[in-house]
Amino acid sequence: LWPHVEVSILRALGGFALGVVTAVPLGIVLGWYKGVDRFLNPLLQLLRQTNPVSLFPVFILFFGIGYLTKVAIIYWVVVWPILLGTISGIRYVDPALVKYARSVGLNDRELFIRVVVPSSIPSLITGMRLAATYSFLMLVVSEMVGANSGLGYLVVNSQYLMSIHLLYVGVIILALLGILANYGLVRLERALTSWKVDVNS
Repeated sequence: LWPHVEVSILRALGGFALGVVTAVPLGIVLGWYKGVDRFLNPLLQLLRQTNPVSLFPVFILFFGIGYLTKVAIIYWVVVWPILLGTISGIRYVDPALVKYARSVGLNDRELFIRVVVPSSIPSLITGMRLAATYSFLMLVVSEMVGANSGLGYLVVNSQYLMSIHLLYVGVIILALLGILANYGLVRLERALTSWKVDVNS
């Protein structure tokens, strides 16, 4: 069982990490510079609406049926919630905070670093939590086609062999991995936003 779990984790982490590395900087640029957003938004909206399952043959054509194809298809589904979360966080900072920062003499660079980026973290983490969920969903789909390892392969193969106990084990492990990923991102958000005041306390 462990080799399947390990392979699936590596694939999911690969796609998720690539999504974070590309979507966060691009989201910051699009959220901060409205001109760039107006220029790229039509293309991004077109790409975002493309069904990832329909792109599977394209990824297989370019990357084969190995590790890169799984990472690429997972990347495609995780990049959009992270991108939109980052853009939303950058663009919709509390105007009162911006006004106060201006009143104490912060320039654009200081405003961005000290106010905009910290304020955008909750929205960014929300996008990452959605992306983590999508990554495990697409992981199963990707491992159902042209794979001989991974939890998705285990689930499908168990179905063919009528090994119902293995099928349920695979489903439960996928659910537990999703819970752990969500818990880790919640802890990360709390660590990065320790300056926030809890209104419920």
